[in-house]
Amino acid sequence: MVAALLADQFESHRGHLLAVAYRMTGSVADAEDAVQESWLRLAGAAQSEIEDLRAWLTTVVSRLCLDRLRSAAVRRESYVGQWLPEPVVTPLAGAGGSDPLAAVVLRQEFRLAALVVLDQLTPPQRVAFVLHEGLEVPYGEIATILDITAEAARQLAARARRAVREQTPQPVADSEHEVAVQQLLVAIATGDAQAVAAVLHPDAVMIGDSGGTTPTAHNVIFGPDKVSRLFLGLIRRYGLDRPGEDFMADGVEFVRVNGQLGALFKARPGDGVYPGFPSRVMGFTVVDGLIRGAYDIANPAKLSGIRTD
Repeated sequence: MVAALLADQFESHRGHLLAVAYRMTGSVADAEDAVQESWLRLAGAAQSEIEDLRAWLTTVVSRLCLDRLRSAAVRRESYVGQWLPEPVVTPLAGAGGSDPLAAVVLRQEFRLAALVVLDQLTPPQRVAFVLHEGLEVPYGEIATILDITAEAARQLAARARRAVREQTPQPVADSEHEVAVQQLLVAIATGDAQAVAAVLHPDAVMIGDSGGTTPTAHNVIFGPDKVSRLFLGLIRRYGLDRPGEDFMADGVEFVRVNGQLGALFKARPGDGVYPGFPSRVMGFTVVDGLIRGAYDIANPAKLSGIRTD
């Protein structure tokens, strides 16, 4: 009976813990692992010493996420190409049913562009920012998690807050975002580089993350002309523009990528003429009605957050 009650109490906090862990790590797999580990630690803890279960679990998850962030920083040193956060991909209709993470990413702070900015922070900055700005955890408690002074925790959060404020684009209405994404994919289908460039922002950026598994933008691509050429180059490379091919109908599924309209390019095998490729997800940032950021996530290891079935 006691074990069942504890399990029920833990489940009541699962959505909160997943939200904290995902925003801290930018990784669906790491977030789920951290939450599961927090349950194991709870099961082995002395219950009489836990005054506030939600706060206790948040602290445990934060420490676990800090370890994972530091591990990820080491992995990046040998990672092939650019590094992007893992997306949460859900169908257009609904938000993934009862999936707590799919519901959480509908909030602005979980949009892909916001996570890309958080990825530029150091692990301690990210933990301090998420805990203080998102959850209003006192600096003293953050200091204990990071093993620093409260003043140092305050400074970390302040630097992170400034970076996030300066680099995160202002959100636009979902309707504006959707029109811009649809215009981009229609333009790509024409094969006209000028048509593609016309729907891209003057400061357009494309970032690809495949971990070396398949061709993408291995470096950050700047400017509408270069981004449009890369888009069309990938289409031609994989034969998505071959006669009789309608990649919009046959190869692309509109989905929600962290709550906003994006695209899921379905995997296809090679055919002797064109190479095959794994599934890939594209998320976008829109500014002034134009595509400002395009994020091509093609590393299969970073697509555990697809929830379209």
